[in-house]
Amino acid sequence: MSDRRVFRWATTSTRLLAGTAVSAVAVVAVVTAVSVPWPTLTREPLSVSAVPAPSASVASCDGGLLSVGRDLAAVDSISLAESQLLTSGASEGAEPPEEQILEVTGLPDGEGPTVFTSPPEGRERVDVAAAGSATASDDDLAGYAASACRPPLLESWLVGGSGETGAADLVLLANPGVVPATVQLTVFGAEGPTTPPGGTDLVVPAGEQRVVPLAGLVIGEASPVVRVSAAGAAVHASLQASITRTLTPGGVEQVGAVAEPQAEQTITGIAVTRNPGAEGASDAATVLRLLSPSADATARIAVTATGRDAPSLEPEDVSLAAGEPVEVDLGGLARGTYTVQVTADAPLVAAVWQTTGFGEGDDFAWYTPSPLVGVPSLFAVPTGPPPALTLVNPGEEPAEVSVSSADGSYRLDLSVPANGSMTARLSTRTVYVLDPGTSEIRAGLSLTGNGALAGIPVWPADAASPEIVVYP
Repeated sequence: MSDRRVFRWATTSTRLLAGTAVSAVAVVAVVTAVSVPWPTLTREPLSVSAVPAPSASVASCDGGLLSVGRDLAAVDSISLAESQLLTSGASEGAEPPEEQILEVTGLPDGEGPTVFTSPPEGRERVDVAAAGSATASDDDLAGYAASACRPPLLESWLVGGSGETGAADLVLLANPGVVPATVQLTVFGAEGPTTPPGGTDLVVPAGEQRVVPLAGLVIGEASPVVRVSAAGAAVHASLQASITRTLTPGGVEQVGAVAEPQAEQTITGIAVTRNPGAEGASDAATVLRLLSPSADATARIAVTATGRDAPSLEPEDVSLAAGEPVEVDLGGLARGTYTVQVTADAPLVAAVWQTTGFGEGDDFAWYTPSPLVGVPSLFAVPTGPPPALTLVNPGEEPAEVSVSSADGSYRLDLSVPANGSMTARLSTRTVYVLDPGTSEIRAGLSLTGNGALAGIPVWPADAASPEIVVYP
């Protein structure tokens, strides 16, 4: 090998070694750069937290008892059979709520339902509560009816009433807002959900109440449920139910709306006024109506007397077909006050029908579910027979609850046992504050007297607007 070739081989090897070394150093540098954290600059985005100004509290009432067809020259006309006596109040220290009378086509001015409004004071919400009652004793309408005034809703469910012969039920749609509302009524019956022509695109002008006969929607339907869907403005929906048996009026009731389907519905304060086997008790006197609107479901029904742990009836499982109401006879209950709890594997709505009897001078009531109350909440007790407040504690710990008059002149402290219930006597024509303390409670009013029966669930106060965060 010549010196020249040796030199060329040596220089070439040197270049290869140098290139390999440089490549190795580059790989090490890259790996090190990836594995070793580099200095970073972080900056939190600017944000501003604010609580929206509270809105006014609105409580819309059902109005007085209405009668249809008293004018033989206009059988479809409505008239006021009995005015509603109202009890109202606002948060302690606040000004009395403002009052507005809604217009009703066919009724003279001033005979429509009342709306109570309490504007906020500063940036603090003012709660308002109201309830009304009326007693009719006419040849075509008789009985006692009581109901709470509620905020309007975009969707609500009316569980009660009938389209059969003898019933003269009315769907009441009130718009306390400032713009018109367009309402769709979907009726659930034996054939499933339908949208009848009389319930399509109903316009309820601002400041008015519209009256729709239930028989015009579901004639002949024994167990209807009506979904009320509003657009443009929220509406207060309710149902006036009445019945006549062989020319004898058998009672009247104003049925409040159920806010939404839920997998658990608890109906409390159901007053049974007649023992089994008494005259007239051979017919079903306690009936539970159920509807699973969107899915087949199995519902479990438990009936418990107030203050008792053991069920009053053997728990029962009922199969529900989607969109088809079902009625369950809960007869055989002794005189007393009861809670009906329904749990299902799909959302449902429910209500209990109870009657004092089936003869002249008897009355009936529809009891709707009581939502959970977790904040101090106002409720009003209307004029009528002696009221009783039933409290149900679904928690695993005793609930320390107080019931006090809104003016602070009366206070009652109660300890409701875990998974238990109890009853407290209250006064009529009074606004109360229900404070559940650190617990959540369900509560329902029952008003019972001679030929008078009514039930009103206690709803929680509207929650304050949550804090919002704005990123400029």
